[in-house]
Amino acid sequence: MNGGRTGARVKRTGGWPTALPWTWCATRLALLLLVFRVVSLPGADVTTDVSVIYQSWSEVLRQGTFPLNDVTWQYPPAAALAILSPALLPFLGYAPAFFVLSCLADLVVFGLLAYAGRRPERSSRGAWIWVAGLPLLGPTAYARYDLMVTAVAVAALLAGTRYPRVMGALAAFGALLKVWPALLLVGATRLRAWLSAAVTAGGIAALFAVATPGAFAFLAFQRDRGTEVESLGGLVLHVARRFGWPGEVVLNYGSVEFLGPYVGVVDKAAVALTAGAVSWLLLWRLRATRFEPHTLADAAFTAVLLLTVTSRVISPQYLVWLIGLAAVCGCFRASRAGRPAALVLAAAFVTLLEFPIGFVHVIVSDTYGVALLLLRNALLLTAALTAARTLWRTTVPAATAPPPPPRTPRTKEASTSP
Repeated sequence: MNGGRTGARVKRTGGWPTALPWTWCATRLALLLLVFRVVSLPGADVTTDVSVIYQSWSEVLRQGTFPLNDVTWQYPPAAALAILSPALLPFLGYAPAFFVLSCLADLVVFGLLAYAGRRPERSSRGAWIWVAGLPLLGPTAYARYDLMVTAVAVAALLAGTRYPRVMGALAAFGALLKVWPALLLVGATRLRAWLSAAVTAGGIAALFAVATPGAFAFLAFQRDRGTEVESLGGLVLHVARRFGWPGEVVLNYGSVEFLGPYVGVVDKAAVALTAGAVSWLLLWRLRATRFEPHTLADAAFTAVLLLTVTSRVISPQYLVWLIGLAAVCGCFRASRAGRPAALVLAAAFVTLLEFPIGFVHVIVSDTYGVALLLLRNALLLTAALTAARTLWRTTVPAATAPPPPPRTPRTKEASTSP
């Protein structure tokens, strides 16, 4: 009997590998050393966005208004909470406090994934994807507020199968932090999730609109953005530039973009691709009939992948979203998102080589820079198409085959051997 109880205990605790928390601690120590500049990587200093841009925004936000005169402010109103969050640690400077809070958000994601992986029909694979995947981005992971948004998105998806109202509220709050978490609802089948999201979004948006001037000025700033150098469209212009295209790379609307002839055509092509991706998602939602517990996460991962690769801006921090969603998919043993998740992790490492390490090569469109972008974007595009194909095959029933022709009854004479 004692042996049976011991065996049961081993079975229950088998979902928590001892190496998992130690690996998280080691890799996160490395990230902290990078953002605190104890150890430096070659290339640009990615922490200046926090110490210069975020901190200047926080000074404006503390006065009760949004940065209306700064076109680089391109975020929904709840983003102000992330920008102001370092005030929670007044004993630290702005940038150090932000990095510490990023690490705490990372710890929350890890804890949620590790706990979810111990439940029946779940796996610790999701926690491993997060632990191994995030450091592949280097210091960028902690030097942008996207990690905080991802924490909200991961919590929403993990709550979705059992607590649809909580999932809807978190998805809505995440969307008011950085828009993309609205895509978490694409696979939601319960009306309660949608209603909760609508009520939460409406309430928070109304509160910001009434209390703070310029809460939605970001919409105009986003509309005016162009083709960023790391996007699929930007890759086309990189190649054209090597063949004599007279355009240039400039810092425009807060990102490094292309300006010059035919850039408008590339912009419109990207918008058309995004519209096509949205149309496919709508078609999938109308046709899909087989929804399993993991479908919610698989659909969200696919939707964010599709809209990321078709965007005019594929910034390095976007990979934080994809790693987080891939990790949630990995928590479900039945999920079929393993291959696109592996491609996203590979793309994250190539992204580190491209930014910040090799960003100077990207800016000048030399062979090395273009090759890195080609590889990174090819990995993301393949991941998106693979995820979409898998999602369709596992949720949309095949077309009904025509009935077989009626069999002619065999007569006694016909069945007699000659």
